[in-house]
Amino acid sequence: MKQIHRLTNAELRLAELIWKNEPIASMKLVQIAQGEYGWSKSTTFTHLKAMIEKGLAQNKNSCVTMLASYDEYIADQSCHYVDEAFGGSLPMFVAAFTSNRKLTNEQIAQLKRLIDEHDEGGE
Repeated sequence: MKQIHRLTNAELRLAELIWKNEPIASMKLVQIAQGEYGWSKSTTFTHLKAMIEKGLAQNKNSCVTMLASYDEYIADQSCHYVDEAFGGSLPMFVAAFTSNRKLTNEQIAQLKRLIDEHDEGGE
């Protein structure tokens, strides 16, 4: 997957509106952003333009869509965080995450399933 650029908090708020409503007419997006956040038309279009320049959204014929799904965005940002904060070490991340909290049996089972599904040396 291509690297998805980080979004500002305002851009992320706008992206969430688009993901929830896409495809959406640009003027309808302006109306929703105004109702949800009190943004003006120019504020909405400024943030949309930044997202387009980052390659995450498009506005074709006044129809706005995202170029990556919410799940793709979250996966990319999670990987970026693990790379930055833990040198790309998933075990170090899990150790830090669980250092002061207990995992439930269900969480442990889910993690084991994920490991089994992604085992490169599996049968």
